[in-house]
Amino acid sequence: MTDPLTAEWAPAQVAVMHGLRDWVVDFTELNQHFATWLDLPGSDANALGQITWAAETGAPLSPVRLARRIGLTTGATTVLLNRLEAAGHVHRSRESADRRRVTLRPSAGARERAREFLAFAGAEIAATLRAADPDELDVVIGFLARITAAAAEANQRLGRPGGSRGGRGS
Repeated sequence: MTDPLTAEWAPAQVAVMHGLRDWVVDFTELNQHFATWLDLPGSDANALGQITWAAETGAPLSPVRLARRIGLTTGATTVLLNRLEAAGHVHRSRESADRRRVTLRPSAGARERAREFLAFAGAEIAATLRAADPDELDVVIGFLARITAAAAEANQRLGRPGGSRGGRGS
């Protein structure tokens, strides 16, 4: 197996990885601003953003799927959801034929506050997306789909028993 830290990488490959890292850093900072905007802890704002985005795209989250997305245990996610629900930001419902399955939805007020934030904070991102050439967007969509699938595959492998063998002493 090639060592990714010492392998020869093309300058464009390195630039892409740096660009993706920079996007993650900037997105994380935007999430911190969203938390301040809502007067919430960062973890709560991240969860609320995930819940809102998923609901807006027609694929609302369950508590288990939310826990995976935000990197918390299901127990910690339950505590977080209790806070968001008590503050009136989130509703839990049983929309499925399987009444055990819980669906998370943002409240109307939380959805409105998120829209206000995005209108204010996302102006530059929206302008960049609107100005992009459709062919350029198609290329980016394809690349992001492939790199996201690769990351998901690595996460699945690492999540299996014995999959995460790193750490000190290995």
